[in-house]
Amino acid sequence: MNERIPPGLLHTLLSRLKKPSSGLWLTIAIGILGVVVLYLSYALIVRMFFAPQVDTLREGDARGRVIQVDVLNGCGVARAGTAVTSYLRSRGYDVVEIRNYHRFDVKRSLVIERTGQMKNAEKVARALGIDNAQIIQQLNPDYYVDVSVVVGQDHASLKHAQ
Repeated sequence: MNERIPPGLLHTLLSRLKKPSSGLWLTIAIGILGVVVLYLSYALIVRMFFAPQVDTLREGDARGRVIQVDVLNGCGVARAGTAVTSYLRSRGYDVVEIRNYHRFDVKRSLVIERTGQMKNAEKVARALGIDNAQIIQQLNPDYYVDVSVVVGQDHASLKHAQ
């Protein structure tokens, strides 16, 4: 059984062994593009439904400055104010101060409007998931912030913790 392989067939077989098929590269490219599409879809869904953009500009300010906020820890839990501050800053608010409230028994978080522009307080409350019923107004010309956030014992239910 000494059969000879025709030279043309041998050349064809060797050329197929050297080059991977273009179908393999196409499959790899489709797989990579599929992963990219899935990631972008995930990012879009998170951005639209779980962390939608918020309006951080001061109401009635012709210069378009960002709302300034101070965060007060009213629950006594360590780092509760820091977590809210990080969340607000990541959303674009200007958090200028973090400190303790004068007491640590605040049950529900609240937003204090300081400048007479209730819309600013509503924007901050919406960003944190605080009900508008928890917004109070305490005008103070000595304050240099637009809104104060008092973090209460319900801090784990706010948007920053979700």
